[in-house]
Amino acid sequence: MTAENKTQDYSKTLFLPQTDFPMRAGLPEREPQLVKRWEEIDLYTRLREDAKDRPLYVLHDGPPYANGNIHIGHALNKILKDVIIRSFQMRGHNANYVPGWDCHGLPIEWKIEEKYRNAGKSKDEVPVNEFRQECRAFATHWIGVQAEEFKRLGIIGDFKNPYTTMAFHAEARIAGELMKFAMSGQLYRGSKPVMWSVVERTALAEAEVEYHDHESDTIWVKFPVQKASAPDLQDAFVVIWTTTPWTIPGNRAVAFSPRVSYGLYQVESAENNFGPQPQEKLLFADSLAEASAAKAKLTFKRLRDVSGQELEAMELAHPLAGLGYTFRVPLLAGDHVTDEAGAGFVHTAPSHGREDFDVWMASGKLLAERGIDASIPFPVDDAGFYTADAPGFDAGREGGAARVIDDNGKTGDANKAVIAALIAAGRLFARGRVKHSYPHSWRSKKPVIFRNTPQWFVFMDKDLGDGSTLRSRALKAVDETRFVPSAGQTRLRAMMADRPDWVLSRQRAWGVPIAVFADKDGNILRDKTVNARVLAAFEAEGADAWFADGARERFLGEREDEPWEMVRDILDVWFDSGCTHTFTLEDRPDLKWPADVYLEGSDQHRGWFHSSMLESCGTRGRAPYDTVVTHGFTLDEQGKKMSKSLGNVVSPQDVMKSSGADILRLWVMSTDYWEDQRLGRSIIQTSVDSYRKLRNVIRWMLGTLAHDEGETLPLDDMPELEKFMLHRLHELDGQIRADYDRFDFKRIIRALLDFAIIDLSAFYFDIRKDALYCDAPSSIKRRAALQTVREIFKRFVTWLAPMLPFTTEEAWLEFKADARSIHLEQFFAAPAEWRDEALAARWHKIRQVRRAVTGALEVERAAKRIGSSLEAAPVVGITDPALLEAVTGMDMAEICITSDIAITNAQLPENAYHLDDVPGVAVQPEKAAGKKCARSWRYTQDVGSDPAYPDVSARDAAALHELRALGRL
Repeated sequence: MTAENKTQDYSKTLFLPQTDFPMRAGLPEREPQLVKRWEEIDLYTRLREDAKDRPLYVLHDGPPYANGNIHIGHALNKILKDVIIRSFQMRGHNANYVPGWDCHGLPIEWKIEEKYRNAGKSKDEVPVNEFRQECRAFATHWIGVQAEEFKRLGIIGDFKNPYTTMAFHAEARIAGELMKFAMSGQLYRGSKPVMWSVVERTALAEAEVEYHDHESDTIWVKFPVQKASAPDLQDAFVVIWTTTPWTIPGNRAVAFSPRVSYGLYQVESAENNFGPQPQEKLLFADSLAEASAAKAKLTFKRLRDVSGQELEAMELAHPLAGLGYTFRVPLLAGDHVTDEAGAGFVHTAPSHGREDFDVWMASGKLLAERGIDASIPFPVDDAGFYTADAPGFDAGREGGAARVIDDNGKTGDANKAVIAALIAAGRLFARGRVKHSYPHSWRSKKPVIFRNTPQWFVFMDKDLGDGSTLRSRALKAVDETRFVPSAGQTRLRAMMADRPDWVLSRQRAWGVPIAVFADKDGNILRDKTVNARVLAAFEAEGADAWFADGARERFLGEREDEPWEMVRDILDVWFDSGCTHTFTLEDRPDLKWPADVYLEGSDQHRGWFHSSMLESCGTRGRAPYDTVVTHGFTLDEQGKKMSKSLGNVVSPQDVMKSSGADILRLWVMSTDYWEDQRLGRSIIQTSVDSYRKLRNVIRWMLGTLAHDEGETLPLDDMPELEKFMLHRLHELDGQIRADYDRFDFKRIIRALLDFAIIDLSAFYFDIRKDALYCDAPSSIKRRAALQTVREIFKRFVTWLAPMLPFTTEEAWLEFKADARSIHLEQFFAAPAEWRDEALAARWHKIRQVRRAVTGALEVERAAKRIGSSLEAAPVVGITDPALLEAVTGMDMAEICITSDIAITNAQLPENAYHLDDVPGVAVQPEKAAGKKCARSWRYTQDVGSDPAYPDVSARDAAALHELRALGRL
């Protein structure tokens, strides 16, 4: 042995991993560099060029609102969309993502008004189009901010040409869609109770309302029987219960249910001075009589049953008749009446409730027959004050009109005034307070009221000329749409089945106007020439044209002398967003109609999914999408709603600053996003740990592939282990493609993590490190392993690319120095010849035996009887014939990473190691014989057999000779 040999550093003769792909990701610093690179190479345009001949796949973006920095809900939403787009793009589609923004509406208008209020001015002092320009500038600013924040998340899309609802073309198309409803007779002006925000002075849609606990006054009120079919009912009282005392001036009827049992009761004793007195007769639902009596602190006796026919024939007097409410109050049968709470009779104020309104309108014929005035009053104005339709509480009252809610959303004095009047009239039965869920504006967070007011509506149940209605079309569209998860279909269907006519009008300034002309009776001008003038002006100047001086004369032209007036209300922003499919999907040549998928939060069943379906069904007869995917909401780690006041908000900006966007994306991919998710420090750390495992596997493959010369061996020449790993790739390829189609990202990430940890790190890489590091360059085993690692790497990183775009881009550029981007690649096919079920079944058995052996060696290591598994040469007794057959002919020492192994079909001693779930296998650990190879660290009998390398095994010596011959030593 020469001096050179004695000092030989064998580590330099090994094919150890070599890579510049760092172990520490440094994502917060690296990701912005990659965003910049994507912009420099114009990745979005390259994607479009590469995919121009592929079939389109369109995810239509539900527009976020342009009024602030993005929050975690935005991040969740956009990441999910980006993963879908990227996954279809990498699977043979032209998946073009066009981001959009919702720009009109109250939140932006409120911000501009707030600026004026702080300066001591009113927006009414500012010309309307000047005010609208300020709103437009505000939205433009935030679109720019949000676009940059979305790009930092790794989102790829047409950010240079997004859609916005305030673009002139968009405003023209929105107005045009409204005109379609008007021209087809679906639009009408009506007077109905709608949810009204006193604070914001506008009607609200259901989608603009959220429910919060609210404490209200609650009262039981006595209505005197004025007319009855039986004498003993003539001087009785019907008792109602309500949590809105302020609606009593609007009362016009009392509802009952024919399905409820009612009785006549007589008071025997009473404690309250203002309430019912002895001998008074009262009508209750029998199941609620005792509870009602307890509220009034009285005792009574039941006199008799009261039939539905008797109730239907009855008429009452208003409890405040002395203040001028002298009309007759009928009893009306109503399906909404139950005996679950109150007194079993429902106070009916058609000005202040949908069910009240419906019962009143459905009873029109009955009211007419009795000669009862069926008109609906307007007791409360837009500021929450009582009007002349509420005598005794209006402006003629000393101190002025009582108010339901003030400008700050606080409860006014209306309840107090009404209760005092009822006490004075001797009509209050009982009173109390109740905490219940009550509607609030989601913008101002203040309570709303139901208020009768003229608005513009779209009919839900009018025949559209083909035997269908908007409701029937929508229900059919729901049934024809794919929902992920499927429960969304049931939810949206129920909403469509029960919803009232669609209220479109808002009494605000910033938005697309209801661009029609109407006369004083609400009849709409249907003139195509006038409409064309309006739309041409909107296209050129935007919707501001409607509010410009001389607009009426300009648009009406020769009809300006006719009694047509411009409607000054603006459209509900949900109508705006419901029209986005028209000026994006239909009008952009790089998209298509209908969209393949809409994806938003589950609240959009009553929001964007809902309004888009109604708009499209009303004008095109079907939904503008084929599939609806919904996600839940993000809560904190304890399952609480995030709020600034609780200090539990997790912002995407903070996560990206500390950990990186790919960590945030991995969290999204790991959640069951169809339900509500949780996020916090420990959950982020879990994602960091998972990410580290994925990165380490990628890094090891890159290091190993530094020695890859790109050779491709025929499948038949490859060892069985490599054939098995290719089979696993084939299996995963089918599963992952199917799961991307199912939008089941959690299942994909779980499969890839398990593959990385169980199949690669703990199995295949563990076994093949010896051959990859130590075998000679000519070794078939080593060459096949390099080829297999290459095939694994290409698929593993491309499968991950939609989910972790930054990390996989970094890895791909390390893998191929001349690569443009991994995101311009396609998923690599898994040839059918790789599939080998019989081989997979055999290797399943081999892995069972291996697990028993490695388990036994772990015990030996823990007891410090061995260090490395290469110090072992276990005896494995296999009495299960199928397992024995599977391992026959296999180099189980190599597979178990031991220096030697003995396989026998004999029964080993009872104290031999075994696993309960691998019956028929026992392991007796033994020490390996021979010497330790200084290069591979295996113990063999042939160490020193080559005099040139006396401290290595024959295999390693042969490899060293080959390396020297190739000039690599």
